[in-house]
Amino acid sequence: MSISLSFLIFLPIWINMAQIQQGDPGEKEKTTALKDLLSRIDLDELMKKDEPPLDFPDTLEGFEYAFNEKGQLRHIKTGEPFVFNYREDLHRWNQKRYEALGEIITKYVYELLEKDCNLKKITIPEGYGVIVLNPNENYIEVEKPRTRKQPSCEGADEPAEKRERRERVSREAKRRRDFFYEKYRNPPKEKETLQLFIRENGSPEEHAVYVWDHFIAQSAAENVFFVAHSYGGLAFVELMIQREADVKSKVTAVALTDSVHNVWHQEAGKTIREWMRENCCNWVSSLEPLDTSVESMLPDCPRVSAGTDRHELTSWKSFPSIFKFFAEASEAKSSSQKPALTRRSHRIKHEEL
Repeated sequence: MSISLSFLIFLPIWINMAQIQQGDPGEKEKTTALKDLLSRIDLDELMKKDEPPLDFPDTLEGFEYAFNEKGQLRHIKTGEPFVFNYREDLHRWNQKRYEALGEIITKYVYELLEKDCNLKKITIPEGYGVIVLNPNENYIEVEKPRTRKQPSCEGADEPAEKRERRERVSREAKRRRDFFYEKYRNPPKEKETLQLFIRENGSPEEHAVYVWDHFIAQSAAENVFFVAHSYGGLAFVELMIQREADVKSKVTAVALTDSVHNVWHQEAGKTIREWMRENCCNWVSSLEPLDTSVESMLPDCPRVSAGTDRHELTSWKSFPSIFKFFAEASEAKSSSQKPALTRRSHRIKHEEL
């Protein structure tokens, strides 16, 4: 039974219920019984009944995808981009397939960073001038150990021949039942897993604070720059809320790319908002030319166009402007630290002469 058919079934039921409620009050008991019946229907389980097994390939080739010379993911046979709705009316299965492919692509990206960019994936501490945070990796999944069934004591005293005949009949009945009803009684089950959260890194916000406390804050770097994409912007604002004085003393500038932060919902204080207006810039998805000013309802920091309306490309498209922004911020910081020649200091030197 497909999900679309399920909705076709439920719609007239609710219409009839509405008619009952408007009719004879004596029908209320039937209405209550019907509501109780509907509340017991598990749509999640109903959707699983027609699902294929959640058994996906563990390589790009197995999914029949590959990256072309432009770095674009394309189907090996058709040349088409990735299609989410691989099977119609099976959204949950499509989502699981998407996640399985995403895990493979993540490993592939790590390999590119190591081979093509000469980066090295190591356990923290990293010890490099460039730190790439991974705020999305907050836990590992391990397969839940199966509980062993205790042996049944049933039939322990019955004769061996009778017990064997009974078990044979039971097996045959089960085989016939499974043959006819397996699709509906035994929908494909996912492996039961446990999520083991990483200590002090159980969320993107925790990860940002942890890396700041253990590595960035303790580094000798005098000019620290942040590039924070999407949810990374929210994590940075949370870092400022928790470590405001430290961040202000060490961070020179912050480039946000299509950030989803919200200084009001995150309850960032006035001093944080003022600092962000002076030291942050958000390159947002827009079809306007790169660096074109973009209006915002929240005047927390300047917003400019990233030169693309695709969220995932905002960082890459705005890199030239971001590094220019960093260079100007660094130069301005260096200039402000030089002692200014005031009239008083000039007078003192003149008198000394």
